[in-house]
Amino acid sequence: MSIRDVYIVDAVRTPIGKFGGALAGVRPDDLAAHVVRALVDRSPALDPARVDDVYFGDANGAGEDNRDVARMAVLLAGLPVSVPGVTVNRLCGSGMEAVIQAARAIALGDASVAIAGGVESMSRAPWVLQKPERAFPAGHQQLHSTTLGWRMTNPRMPAEWTVSLGEGAELVADKHGLTREQQDAFALASHHKAAEAWAKGLYDDEVVPYAGVDLSRDECIRDTTSLEALAKLKPSFRPTGGTVTAGNSSPLNDGAAALLLVDEDGLRETGREPLARIRTSAVTGIEPQLFGLGPVAAVRRALEKAGRSFADLTTFELNEAFAAQALGCLAEWPELDPEIVNPRGGAVAIGHPLGASGARLAGSVAHQLAAAGSGTGLAALCIGVGQGLALVLER
Repeated sequence: MSIRDVYIVDAVRTPIGKFGGALAGVRPDDLAAHVVRALVDRSPALDPARVDDVYFGDANGAGEDNRDVARMAVLLAGLPVSVPGVTVNRLCGSGMEAVIQAARAIALGDASVAIAGGVESMSRAPWVLQKPERAFPAGHQQLHSTTLGWRMTNPRMPAEWTVSLGEGAELVADKHGLTREQQDAFALASHHKAAEAWAKGLYDDEVVPYAGVDLSRDECIRDTTSLEALAKLKPSFRPTGGTVTAGNSSPLNDGAAALLLVDEDGLRETGREPLARIRTSAVTGIEPQLFGLGPVAAVRRALEKAGRSFADLTTFELNEAFAAQALGCLAEWPELDPEIVNPRGGAVAIGHPLGASGARLAGSVAHQLAAAGSGTGLAALCIGVGQGLALVLER
């Protein structure tokens, strides 16, 4: 059996909304349906019935995502009912995991055309109530937020593993001696790069606003923020001696992203030139409390599988869950030129809607490679509970 080449024909995403912001009134299944529909409409030569499967990442899935948001998106987008859909969960890496699984199906000949993406509405993530162990409890019951982080944690988990995500970022800062000033400077650069990219129209081919919502640009970008303004913010997780703040962390967000993946036959049917080709991927694990360094080994493994090195990279999209986390990873890749990392801004500015971010990163790399005309690109994320995921694209 021969392994087929897998091409990314197109990639779209919504503008990323802030928590409780412009997209807070939109259900996650509607966000997912929006990017699926937009993707199909942008390839009019392709019969939607030719889509063999739709893969979507979704980190929470406890509410209006309705367990299998991929299938919901297919139906709400008006695709033929013959098009199936599967939802995958690798927490923050879910959207990229969807891309990898779709690519794997195409490479093995199980599919010719697939849509892969991710969605998250952190604004609309519900509270959940654990069932009581006995009927008719007389006391009060606790609600658990599904927005972010640990909930209903198994008591057998070691305490050092179950620290908050922010405390995990502080641990990375400790490990690499990262100062508050370094983290704030990184955050400021993320905002400036994102604002400049939007001003130059670099996101025009990628972002598809949601009809009826007044949001045409990522909502959390702060064009006018400064080091002085960031320095005034209090540490969010360690009141004494902490360095991680709301200003140098990614915010809570809403959004969706999707990519159209095809083999050679599917490519001919679209009649389009691909943005990029998927080369390799890799996933690795690490101690849960050091989740922020999860991409370190995954990136090296993905590059090794591709027969490439850091010197071969044209662009690198690294998810910025926290400035400390991103800086910690960069410190462990001394061969990497930091100037090619997140050239259009990162999640500290753009936002991090959990299940969508991996698809956003993959799509951004594909568009950047298409703009460059050739090259090798890499997308990577850290993942809560200690994993890293990386994807290598080429053009």
